[in-house]
Amino acid sequence: MSLEYPNDLKYLDSHEYVRMDGDIATIGISAFAVDQLGDIVFLELPSVKAVEDLYSAVTGTVIERNDPLVESPEQLAEDPYGEGWLLKVRVDDSGELDDALSADEYRAQVEGE
Repeated sequence: MSLEYPNDLKYLDSHEYVRMDGDIATIGISAFAVDQLGDIVFLELPSVKAVEDLYSAVTGTVIERNDPLVESPEQLAEDPYGEGWLLKVRVDDSGELDDALSADEYRAQVEGE
């Protein structure tokens, strides 16, 4: 099965993706990560308005979390880049993503090319 990695996203070594829209980052986990995790039966997300250093290397304020996903974590596998997003964060410094991987770079990394 060929996994998809949309070109409009930035990817991190830790298998998160980031979609920037102005200073708002939508964060999720890649199709590769979902595939490696197998069946996801439990999900916990940080609270809204929390200021956190996310493992995704994006620092900012959580402004929204995908609460329906907590109730139906299987949505991660069904649509990781759409309805399967995890958090929306107002980013303090978008320069933190300067070293993030493009879709092609991430694909090469996870597929061992």
